[in-house]
Amino acid sequence: MTIVIRHIIRFLIIGLLQVLIFNQIEVPWGVQFMPYPLFIFLLPIELGVVYLLLIAFGFGMFIDALSDTFGLHTSALLAFAYFKPMFFKLFSPRDGYESSVENSYSDLGLGWLIRTYGLLLLIHHFWFFMMESFKVNDILFTLQKTALSFVASFILSMVLQFLLISKSSKE
Repeated sequence: MTIVIRHIIRFLIIGLLQVLIFNQIEVPWGVQFMPYPLFIFLLPIELGVVYLLLIAFGFGMFIDALSDTFGLHTSALLAFAYFKPMFFKLFSPRDGYESSVENSYSDLGLGWLIRTYGLLLLIHHFWFFMMESFKVNDILFTLQKTALSFVASFILSMVLQFLLISKSSKE
């Protein structure tokens, strides 16, 4: 399977799961399941920043259009995509990245994944909830929603990554 087809399939699977299932789940304390930044994270490392931002914009608009959220997901996903190259450079292996490597735990290690994806997802969630409330006096509730949603989304993203990568990398 070519890499383009693989990413189109991931786009559809992750996007539709987010819109049709995870956006419909209601959990107390403001927890929201948002594993969709995983799609941007799994894009190739050598992808240019402009293309990365364009893809993030398109994917965010797809999520927003089907979720009726007026740009919240797009802006948070653009922040995620903007910081992705910086964190990848910051946490790069000593020998650099290989061109055939997926951005997954199996190729780059669980520690690398937790640092890079974890920090990027934390930025995404904080941006999302700050833009959602847009009030400084709600900062404690925003931090609570960010922390709880981050934990839930990170665990869900790891499960999704395990399912998506293990199947696609064996082909």
